[in-house]
Amino acid sequence: MRTAKFMIGQVVRHRVYPFRGIIFDVDPTFSNSEDWWEAIPDDVRPARDQPFYHLLAENAETEYVAYVSEQNLIPDDTGEPVRHPQVDEIFEQQDDGSYLPRDVDLH
Repeated sequence: MRTAKFMIGQVVRHRVYPFRGIIFDVDPTFSNSEDWWEAIPDDVRPARDQPFYHLLAENAETEYVAYVSEQNLIPDDTGEPVRHPQVDEIFEQQDDGSYLPRDVDLH
């Protein structure tokens, strides 16, 4: 098991697909359903034994929650705010554009 490369509150984007988001939770290894896992095509299916991140995600059309493997994320250094409607419930945006978690129970 590896140590997570990204942290809660960090803005990241997908390495391949056009979406970005704020990390709000981290699983040390894959922890989603087998149906979700099997829906990923074999040729792009990531390894299970790496951190997986829960994101308040957005693309050009919509906002949603995404579950993404560490190997498919890179830092988003644009400084652009994330427009997901739940951002203000979970995070406080800082003057420098970063996000700090509010004192909330996510579960």
